[in-house]
Amino acid sequence: MRVATWNVNSVKQRMPRLLPWLDERQPDVLCLQETKLADQAFTELLGQELGRRGYEVALHGEVQWNGVALLSRVGLDDVVKGLADAPGFPHPEARAVAATCGGVRVHSVYVPNGRTPDSDHYHYKLAWLAALRDVVSAGPESALVCGDVNIAPADADVFDPDAYIGQTHVTPRERAALAELEALGLRDVVRERWPAERVFTYWDYRAGMFHKDLGMRIDLVLASGPVADRVRAAWVDRHARKGTGPSDHAPVIVDLDVAPDGDIGPVVPPPSAPAGRRGSGRKLPQSP
Repeated sequence: MRVATWNVNSVKQRMPRLLPWLDERQPDVLCLQETKLADQAFTELLGQELGRRGYEVALHGEVQWNGVALLSRVGLDDVVKGLADAPGFPHPEARAVAATCGGVRVHSVYVPNGRTPDSDHYHYKLAWLAALRDVVSAGPESALVCGDVNIAPADADVFDPDAYIGQTHVTPRERAALAELEALGLRDVVRERWPAERVFTYWDYRAGMFHKDLGMRIDLVLASGPVADRVRAAWVDRHARKGTGPSDHAPVIVDLDVAPDGDIGPVVPPPSAPAGRRGSGRKLPQSP
């Protein structure tokens, strides 16, 4: 079973790339984030094309912002939209959908950004992650949490830790919240496969960040033990970030039981640019 996750940053904008990508990579399960479409609009836009490709679809969207989806051609059972007891900002947002696909409980999640450390949105992010932890801890044993978690798990997951000082995504409290989720027995299967390589999933549109390979790894596939033991390949599809009209995120692909493109996938880390010296003075595009 091939499982993929992709923050498409507007499924409407990404439609010319999404359908050819589905035909090329052939995921059995696809978790989408930041769809930015209400459910009816998503169905009108893509329902027929996805049905023709054999996908059932579970949606939890909203107009203009957020939005998550689950596409599956190996079953889609016990769909749950949102998280039990999740906080809102101020109202609950469309940030999670779960279903059982091929015997695995799959969660497609779009974790709040956090905006600035210690802001109201930052505390909302931490509370939302606690709600996700509680949902996942309730079982079942075979589970995948896939999506844009808006946290770089370690300094190795950003191009230069010094560039992120004072920013979200790297603060101790965010990383601790992610670690509490993983403490349920979830394993970061991409990092397990590439323990020492530079592996990024997100590059800002601005300042040529992708071409310079100045990115972050914030899109994760976290697998419970029984599922992680089935992983035969785990990789980032950098090709989907190239060309005209890409998302600012690349898909993450995990193959269970068999690896059609080989045990390292067709895209081999480390990426194009070698790691630079820490504290090199390179800044984020929004930095003054």
